[in-house]
Amino acid sequence: MLKERRSVRTYKQKKIEKETIEKLIEFATWAPSAHNSQPWRFVVIEDSKVKVELAEAMADRWMKDLKKDGVPVDERVKLKRESINRFTKSPILIVACITLEDMETYPDARRQKCEWTMATQSLSAAIQNLLIAAAAYGLGACWCCAPLFCKEEVRRVLDIPENVEPQALITVGYPAEKPSAPVRFPLSKIVFKDRWGEPL
Repeated sequence: MLKERRSVRTYKQKKIEKETIEKLIEFATWAPSAHNSQPWRFVVIEDSKVKVELAEAMADRWMKDLKKDGVPVDERVKLKRESINRFTKSPILIVACITLEDMETYPDARRQKCEWTMATQSLSAAIQNLLIAAAAYGLGACWCCAPLFCKEEVRRVLDIPENVEPQALITVGYPAEKPSAPVRFPLSKIVFKDRWGEPL
């Protein structure tokens, strides 16, 4: 199952049952979390108008960044169209967020940053659970990090409170195609024994 999972970006326009969506989220919440704080929060989007509003808001912010980067106008127009289509044509969008409300609070910035990092790590584990569950249900999904670059726009469109931070957007649907297997680094490149640089 783990080796068969793929990042799917094109979907059939087939409805996903509410019970299935709830199961995906439930499996996500069985991930481990720091202090068992369960800092994840999810917004499930099915409404086409909300999808369009969110996709356009995120794309507009991205275009501003690309303009600063010196990307030509015609290329920006193409990228914007592709981005909006990718999100609006996905049957389900799931915006994954973190909250620190049940995390530890420290007086110093160093340890407080560690709490934020632990919350993001916990959410990442939950997202991985969700992706695997989607594959088990015959669904495709793709983990997108776009909200990190446009948090305020995502908050505004979805009425997300200030103490909740959008971290990721997962597209979900029945796959229209199966992407080819990605290449993975050999273990010799990424694993060391006892000390850095020593082969396993």
